[in-house]
Amino acid sequence: MSSKWIAVLVTGVLCFILKYVGHSIPAKWLERPRISRITTLIPIVLLSALVGIQAFTTQTKFTVDHRLSGIIIGAGSVIAKLPFPVTIILAMAASAITYRLKI
Repeated sequence: MSSKWIAVLVTGVLCFILKYVGHSIPAKWLERPRISRITTLIPIVLLSALVGIQAFTTQTKFTVDHRLSGIIIGAGSVIAKLPFPVTIILAMAASAITYRLKI
């Protein structure tokens, strides 16, 4: 077995242990107001970090390219409270047009 497979198996076991420990935490600890606020914000922060990394980096370098136009149009359509499918289509079209025009 190669070292990569060992790393995958160890990571899988660690993830299982973390998930098990998370389910074993008493409910009264999770019902605290501070913990409740933190746990509701974690997915938002992780998704924002993912979008930032994917949109503004290429390998190890900071770049600004066609993806920025999609983010701007997508954010604008969310602020305008357009339906989700319309938001996705507008962001995708803006990014594609900017990519095609090489702006």
